Amino acid sequence: MKFRSLLQQLVLLATCVMVAAGPATGNEASHSDKHSSARRNVIIFIADGLRTGSVNSTDAPTMLALREHGVFFRNSHAMFPTFTTANASSMATSHYLGDTGDFSNTIYGGYPIFNSGNFGQLPGTVTPFVENDRILSDLDEHYGGNYLNEETLLSIARKAGYATASVGKLGPVAIWDASQISAENQTFPTNIQTVFIDDATGSASGIPLRADITAALTAAGLPTAAPTRSNGCGASDQCNNGFSGNNTAPGTTSANLVQQQFFADSLTKAVLPTFVKNGQQFVAVFWSRDPDGSQHNQGDSLNQLTPGINGPTSKASIKNADNNLKQILGYINANPTLAATTDIFLTADHGFATISHYEVDAVGTKTQSYAATFTYKDTTGRVEVNPGFLPVGFLAIDIAHALSMPLYDPDNIITDSGGHRVYTPVDPTIPQQTASVRQHSGSGDGLIGASGAILDNTDAKVIVAANGGSDLIYIPDHNQARLLSVVQVLAKQDYVGGLFVDDSYGHIAGTLPLSRIGLYGSALTPTPAIAVNFKSFYLQPGNLLSAVQIADSSLQEGQGMHGSLGRDNTYNNMAAMGPDFKTYFVDRAPVSNADITRTIAHVLGLHLPANGHLRGRVLDEALRHGDWHVDAERKRVVSDEPSSGKKTVLLYQQVGRQLYFDEACFTDRPHSNNPCR
Repeated sequence: MKFRSLLQQLVLLATCVMVAAGPATGNEASHSDKHSSARRNVIIFIADGLRTGSVNSTDAPTMLALREHGVFFRNSHAMFPTFTTANASSMATSHYLGDTGDFSNTIYGGYPIFNSGNFGQLPGTVTPFVENDRILSDLDEHYGGNYLNEETLLSIARKAGYATASVGKLGPVAIWDASQISAENQTFPTNIQTVFIDDATGSASGIPLRADITAALTAAGLPTAAPTRSNGCGASDQCNNGFSGNNTAPGTTSANLVQQQFFADSLTKAVLPTFVKNGQQFVAVFWSRDPDGSQHNQGDSLNQLTPGINGPTSKASIKNADNNLKQILGYINANPTLAATTDIFLTADHGFATISHYEVDAVGTKTQSYAATFTYKDTTGRVEVNPGFLPVGFLAIDIAHALSMPLYDPDNIITDSGGHRVYTPVDPTIPQQTASVRQHSGSGDGLIGASGAILDNTDAKVIVAANGGSDLIYIPDHNQARLLSVVQVLAKQDYVGGLFVDDSYGHIAGTLPLSRIGLYGSALTPTPAIAVNFKSFYLQPGNLLSAVQIADSSLQEGQGMHGSLGRDNTYNNMAAMGPDFKTYFVDRAPVSNADITRTIAHVLGLHLPANGHLRGRVLDEALRHGDWHVDAERKRVVSDEPSSGKKTVLLYQQVGRQLYFDEACFTDRPHSNNPCR
């Protein structure tokens, strides 16, 4: 479809909603009307990892048209850490991460995952990667049926009689109605009402499909098992979207075409038609893995910072997500009743940047990390990390070395000489990895000062949960002296760009408290002792698309990552259109992913209960009869100066009690107190 005809479709959609809800004019009421007496439908479309600046008429014409004809949230924000499941938890509940406890994609769960024997699994890692249905189910059961400790939008909508569905990327899809999949009798529940379709659908590890949806998929000529990301290609072929390559072989050159087409078809040809046939109003989530997955794995820029994530593969992945949105809007527009009663909310969980494992600034200064001084070889003897580059797990290696403590990989379990299952020791000084000793941890996570035993209550003195552009550090025994030692180690590292410390430790010079960034609240999961923000920099000053970040990741220099508290990562793409939203409106007030569910719940007239107090706001100014004016302030806070001279700087915005985090960095005496801009 040409761009002009696409605009015509969206204008038609805007016309339909104006007929249904009345025109938007400058004379609108100063306060939001109560929700419409007509029941609404809602579709929330998440383009994972989409940067606002990447949306243009060539790569994303549908998204551009939607934000031009509806509401464009010009000053949008992700939650920090800027990771997928963290932001999914915030979107789904309206709470900041200090309440949801989903602090990052990899967290310290407080126990070895599956220690209750769920899904027939043996006790495993204490730092689970939560983009996994079974792990989420196990966490739910461990924490009383809902590890988030907050109700989600799909949960309250489902209980109010709406049909609910969550389709797309494995992990965040389940989080939108997390309590539905809490393990029962050591497996998934049998009476799951929300429709979940993700990467694992149809497999032994996937959430069971409802019988009527299975029948609808079959009737539509669709498979009942999700395709992989392979695009039908071989494991190491560049047309395989799941192929990430290595330090000598570039990764994928194809978007996630086949799998996402299945997801879009499932929603528009089976799930939504079933809801409409049953006469049900619906709330549906579509989580597009692209552009995130392709930006991570792209092979356009191996070991080079340019073009980084701005090459042809990344652009194709943006167009892929845009095509999925066009298909969904096409289904809605084809039914005038749906077009008149359906609100569309478009967002991204976070932004993105190009990975550096070597340079720590825009002039090419080489990292001086201890971890970067070794030659890393895999079990075959192949050098797997370029000389002088940071390996995955560099933070755990540097901390363990500085503290003179042993290091173990919690994600790798071996059998010792006594026949016991233990975590694999890590030692970068050995000449080559073996089955029984690793030079670095496989995913970057680390147990420091531990025995290696798999225990319900870990004996590790320090735990590193590695994630990418930021890492989390836990100190299970809450030892104050050890925390101070770790902070001192981190302040000396040239890749660190700011430190945030658990409020319970009191004032720590050079750091800011977790409460400053919404990470200190009512969470059930353990609160990190330290959130470590890695450095970001721009190859072109002021151009967020040229952003580079240090990343604790197994991906290569030149590929893509997120997770930092840089504006390139916190600036996501957000827009909305429908009977309850203004048309042709640019909202310049700060907004965030935490505001989505409160706004949608308000529109639907649903009560959203809360256990914690770290909540988003209703985006009243974006609603059709909402107040146009929002009082917002830009603020800066700087930590006290420690003996190292390095202070953490945080730039943020504020609307009432709501905080919106722009960026953070380290500064020292010779430099400006506000170097983040």
